[in-house]
Formats: sequence, structure tokens, C-alpha cells
Amino acid sequence: MTSAASARVSVEAVDGHVRLTELSGNTYLQPRPLRVDGPTAQVALVGVYAMLLAGDDLRLDITVGPGVQLELVEPSGTVAYDAHGESARWAATVRVAEGGRLVWRAAPFVVAAGANVERHTQVELGSGARALVQETLVLGRAYEPGGGPLRACLRANYDQRPVLVEDLDLYDTAHRGAPGILGDNRVVATTLLLGTRPEQTHAPHETMLDGPGALARALAVHAHETEGALGGTWDRWRASVTDSAGHAGSPWSTDVSQPTRSAASG
Repeated sequence: MTSAASARVSVEAVDGHVRLTELSGNTYLQPRPLRVDGPTAQVALVGVYAMLLAGDDLRLDITVGPGVQLELVEPSGTVAYDAHGESARWAATVRVAEGGRLVWRAAPFVVAAGANVERHTQVELGSGARALVQETLVLGRAYEPGGGPLRACLRANYDQRPVLVEDLDLYDTAHRGAPGILGDNRVVATTLLLGTRPEQTHAPHETMLDGPGALARALAVHAHETEGALGGTWDRWRASVTDSAGHAGSPWSTDVSQPTRSAASG
């Protein structure tokens, strides 16, 4: 595979200031600062290279320091293109320290016909940390009957204990339409709340986890249909993450000093 160093985003509190201590790009992505406001930093993950092509290996490393909040924004989605018999990989490792907060509503991840993709997401939360993550997997572009083989693994630990271990194996494209799998649907959208539990579930697709967290999932033919299904869940759960960011009376101040950067590399 064509491998590159991880694209890295790190935000910390330094001397009472919130600082983007590292924004390092790679072949595929360049993190760009959008704003720093009180205890919150917002960073865009900007694509700088057509991806994912055969042999590509995209890696993300996200670190949120104690007591601060990071929101990740994706201006555009990711497309895994026809790999012509080869494979591609996408992997993200997220670490949220004690009392930290992460909000990441990822843009759609499209697996085109002929693609062959492994996708791995690992989320590690410290005590008192919270995270809200949404991913949307789309099998096939609008004019395609379906996407190529996909395996999507999601792991989440809270205070070093597993909260969610999931392995979505859609490599066998011939049986995706079987009852109990996808049926006629080609979009799988997931909203994951970690570090806290809602007081109750409000829709059939919302499920409490065996631990501090909850999961909501929607299947649909088109991506915009899952937005409608999960929109209310996202708004309610986001409030439970962002409303508790920072600490009352903390001497937060804005710091937009230049973070560490590296140019996109091959």
C-alpha cells in the first residue's frame, strides 16, 4: 500500500490558553484551523489528494487534551475508487483525555463499485471525557448499483474498558441484500455517544450501550434520508457533550498562536 505519516490534530490547554499544539498533514489530508473560542477549537480536515485509490493507506491521529473541546469539520466526503483488484485502507485513532470533549460529524464515506476497503476507527476516552461521532457509509455512487467490498471496524473504550466493539463485514457483496443485512439499502449511518448516557431513548434506532454511551443507526437508500432519521438524535446528544465543556470559573482565554505544522508529504 501507498503509506504516509498520520495526519495529526492535537489540542491542549497550555497556561490557561487553548492551543492547537499540532496540525500535521500528509499525502491525503491537511488539517486547517477554523477558530479557537474559549475552551473550544474547531479544525477542518481538508482533502488535498484524490482518495482513496488502489493501495492508499490514510491514517488520522486525533488527540484532545484534558478539559478542552475539539470539533472536527469535513468540507467534503471521501470516495474510495475502483481499486482494480487491489485494496485501500482508512484508519483513525482518537484519544480524548480526562474531561475532554470531541464532536466529529464526518462527511459521507463512499465506497465505489470495484473498491476494496478496510476502515478502522479506534476511540479512547479518559475518565470524564465525552465524544459524539457520526459516520455515514455509502455503498456505491449515485449511478452505481452498489459498492465494492467493505469491512468497517469500530472500537470504543472508556476509562480503559470496552464500551463498543463492532465489526461490520460487507465483503460479500452478493449477500448484502439478504434479510437481516441491508436489504435494498446502500447507506449505513451511525451516531455514537460516548462518556455519558441519555436519560432515555426517543426513537427505535437509538440503543443504550452497556456502559457510558449510546448508539443510533439508520439504514437508507440515499444519504440524505439518514440525515433526516438521525438529525434529532444528533442535536440532543450534541447538547449533552458541548453543554458540559470546560469548567465554571476556569480562566479560559483564546490563543490562536501558530501551531506546529508539516507540509503534505508523499
